Amino acid sequence: MTYSITKRKFDVVIVGAGGSGMRASLQLARAGLNVAVLSKVFPTRSHTVAAQGGIGASLGNMNEDSWHYHFYDTVKGSDWLGDQDAIEFMCREAPKVVYDLEHMGMPFDRNPDGTIYQRPFGGHTANYGEKAVERACAAADRTGHAMLHTLYQQNVKARTAFFVEWMALDLIRDADGDVVGVTALEMETGDLHILEAKTTMLATGGAGRIFAASTNAFINTGDGLGMAARAGLALEDMEFWQFHPTGVAGAGVLLTEGCRGEGAILVNSNGERFMERYAPTLKDLAPRDFVSRCMDQEIKEGRGCGPNKDYVMLKLDHLGADTIMKRLPSVHEIGVNFANVDVTREPIPVVPTIHYQMGGVPTNIHGQVVTQKNGNDNAPVGGLYAVGECSCVSVHGANRLGTNSLLDLLVFGRAAGNHIVEFNNKNQSHKPLPADAAERTLERLARLDNAKDGEYAQDVANDIRSTMQTHASVFRTQAKLDQGVTAVAALRERVAKINLKDKSKVFNTARIEALEVENLIEAAQATIVSAAARRESRGAHTVDDYGDTPEHPNGRNDAEWMKHTLWYSAGNRLSYKAVQLKPLTVDSVPPKVRTF
Repeated sequence: MTYSITKRKFDVVIVGAGGSGMRASLQLARAGLNVAVLSKVFPTRSHTVAAQGGIGASLGNMNEDSWHYHFYDTVKGSDWLGDQDAIEFMCREAPKVVYDLEHMGMPFDRNPDGTIYQRPFGGHTANYGEKAVERACAAADRTGHAMLHTLYQQNVKARTAFFVEWMALDLIRDADGDVVGVTALEMETGDLHILEAKTTMLATGGAGRIFAASTNAFINTGDGLGMAARAGLALEDMEFWQFHPTGVAGAGVLLTEGCRGEGAILVNSNGERFMERYAPTLKDLAPRDFVSRCMDQEIKEGRGCGPNKDYVMLKLDHLGADTIMKRLPSVHEIGVNFANVDVTREPIPVVPTIHYQMGGVPTNIHGQVVTQKNGNDNAPVGGLYAVGECSCVSVHGANRLGTNSLLDLLVFGRAAGNHIVEFNNKNQSHKPLPADAAERTLERLARLDNAKDGEYAQDVANDIRSTMQTHASVFRTQAKLDQGVTAVAALRERVAKINLKDKSKVFNTARIEALEVENLIEAAQATIVSAAARRESRGAHTVDDYGDTPEHPNGRNDAEWMKHTLWYSAGNRLSYKAVQLKPLTVDSVPPKVRTF
């Protein structure tokens, strides 16, 4: 099959139209740049729409709060793997980006005095861990939905060009290693395009679909990660995946932490509020990695609920129907639709479910993608930025605090936008495209078009998901991780042999899925290889073999493993770089044992 390749030129191409992509594009379009935003789905269907709980910012509308408390909580939550310069930057910028949204018309819930309503959330405290604090700026339990729609409307007003139902396939790098654009497939026609740009930005979200039980949308196939890995760039800290404590058992649908923020409690089969035993100060509002482990512990020790004793219950009925319908309307809806439970009257079964990727494409606080070069661990890659869940500035380290994901999108989307505007003002011309700009993409498409036999893409994708679920879920063992490395390497062989029965071009969803599987395998292999190599427990990476010892409390080994993992697809190799313990302006928070 021959492809006619059209070329188009822009100042900036952004891949992905979720919270971070649209916050960046807004900054750029307002500055008068010519921006193209590519999205596999209509922008308001991006996965940001599913975020429920809130945006973390120390506004202090309910109780006294400060950005420094927020900074401390985030460093501690990250189990000291987060970079403290980036965390300081995010926590200081937080109130600013929330007020920006408010001025754009975001419909936040309000207090009687008209200020933005804030609710408590896991791991967020006042006075350095003393007591829980209200920091999550919420729009009921539909905060992501309200945010995405607000940003989309503002982008329409600023005349951002959206390319809807387009899939970016590969980054185009020149001889200097700079990124000069992307190749992309228009789904409606099946045509291939080269989108040339002075700056390219990845904002493709997480790769939660590498696991079988996930709260992620079907579009979250790690496309930005795949593009970066194939272009020879590293993926950082991919062993750290957050399991959200309260996924609806058997459904893979999320119940926001806002439930527990409003006062919901977790109970075992004896009706006991078990989190009081594990975290006497924060109880049900301990950080997510910790709550997930406690739930798993209850189930392992036989206090799970249901016929198979494989879940615990989330109890909300004591909050009263009025509070639930005002503050948590979507939770009530999810209960009815996915668990056949009316949460105003009875508890709902919950189990830890894969939720968020802490790792991603390494970046600095301006959103520039960085690589290891000439002894510098953080050398910027020319023309390439990454923001949101697909990036790793490392504000989340080994475990993300709730509400920091929406904050991350806003802060770094805006910061990257500002940085690109500066770059654009200095660089008026595009770098020339290399002669083989579309070569790699054409090879990938030709292989699918010419394959005579081979497997169906979804069969391979499902095997990736079940393998990852078996070998790298909430609790890991060294043996399981090592077996997983071999199993995923065998799956990569199968990815290379996928066949398309339908070779047509127009809206061929099978072709899109086959191209997505090529991204899934990069994310899966990065995860399993990085996890098997990290011989400690830290944050969300809990390995049974490395239990609690006096020299390594909670299994964390700072002497050997306080460093970021970098995985390279070429040669399936690992490298490492130091954690930045020095903040921008304040004293460092030294590592200590996490207690709650």
